[in-house]
Amino acid sequence: MELDKVDSAIIEALKENSRISYIELGTKVGLSEAAVRRRMKKLVEDGVIRRFTIDVKEEAAHAFTLVAVNPSTPTYEISRNIKKIKGVKQVYEITGQYDIITFIGGPNIAEVNNYVEEIRKTPGVVRTNTVIILKEVV
Repeated sequence: MELDKVDSAIIEALKENSRISYIELGTKVGLSEAAVRRRMKKLVEDGVIRRFTIDVKEEAAHAFTLVAVNPSTPTYEISRNIKKIKGVKQVYEITGQYDIITFIGGPNIAEVNNYVEEIRKTPGVVRTNTVIILKEVV
């Protein structure tokens, strides 16, 4: 589905505030409440909008950990095991010097370090490199 300017404006407004009412959204994009409701329904049905969610900042500390794996162990097995570790939010298989990158979150640096230690203990992991996030640029 190709988006027109109004659909794009609706999506951008929802990115800013997913709780915006149909009336407020209509005012922003120049449509009636009913027209916005129809367009939203179509965007969902067509799979353009896949889900509505919230972004809650529960963790105070975050890190990325690069993981090198033993070539004799399938990377996907290690990835699945790492994904099960508390604090690991996302796991990606990548190319380059490392095979996996993880995004970790926790209430403090010490707890994030505990999650990194769990990654290091995962069978098949041979080396890690962790980068602590200092601040998010918004």
